[in-house]
Amino acid sequence: MLEGIKKAFASLADRIKTITLSESEIKKYVEEFRLQLIANDVAVEVADKLAMEVTKRLQKLKVPRFSEHEEVVTRVLEGSLSSVISEVDPDVSFVNFVRSNYSMGKPTVVLFVGPNGGGKTTSVVKMSNYLKSKGLSSIIACSDTYRAGAVEQLKGLAERVGVRVVSHKYGGDPAAVALDAIEAAKAANISTVLIDTAGRTEVDKNLLEEMRKIKRVSNSDVVIYVGDALAGNVVVEQVKKFNEYVGIDYIILAKLDADTKGGSAISVSYMTGKPILFVGTGQGLDDLKPLNKKSIISTVLGYAS
Repeated sequence: MLEGIKKAFASLADRIKTITLSESEIKKYVEEFRLQLIANDVAVEVADKLAMEVTKRLQKLKVPRFSEHEEVVTRVLEGSLSSVISEVDPDVSFVNFVRSNYSMGKPTVVLFVGPNGGGKTTSVVKMSNYLKSKGLSSIIACSDTYRAGAVEQLKGLAERVGVRVVSHKYGGDPAAVALDAIEAAKAANISTVLIDTAGRTEVDKNLLEEMRKIKRVSNSDVVIYVGDALAGNVVVEQVKKFNEYVGIDYIILAKLDADTKGGSAISVSYMTGKPILFVGTGQGLDDLKPLNKKSIISTVLGYAS
């Protein structure tokens, strides 16, 4: 996981720990570092920011040689990486919000959006399982009424965590499915409605308008974009487009465990201003974890967190 980013940081660290740092040497090695980041799906703006941060921090140091100062170099890289990663505690920002609504007799409506194949349906069920671990109930609306097998896939996964799925016939109105699930949640005193929606291979205007309609009709409280970490910088552009049309609150970055480059995990929050709520870390329905800044930094820099 994140092997490409790890190599870029390791290569820079190896060089600056063993040379006398002149201004020209800093410029040379940091530029190589910047290009390595871009090659591993880090957005150009983020690579520029990291390069600037590393340069600025190295130039402030008064140590001429780094052969005995590995810890100093590590702190430089830690600080630079920390400047582009934001984290959010899902228990504080999301779970407590659900609990607050539930205490007032109102189910929290969560709309999941994103392109086809990004891990959206599996992430919806993982979220249901996560809420269950926090003592919160949920119901899932299958508002993907177009993709063949969507209802069967969702029901099969939901059965494993013991959550009900509301669905209509294929070709029906996705917004109507969402409304039925909300009414069912109110009747059964269920805390959360999770709305799974259709995706497309390419994000088009019709899909975005459909998401906008579902959000308006369901009066969604939270909108979560689910994207595939393996898509690299494409994720950044997709989040921007969905946010423009629908409004995004959080990101779930699926399949991070399979991402050998790591650029999307580093870039997406910085580029979009939207925090990553969870990352997908495996195939199991328990494999949905909060994005932990300390853990990401320790993984990238190659030491135990």
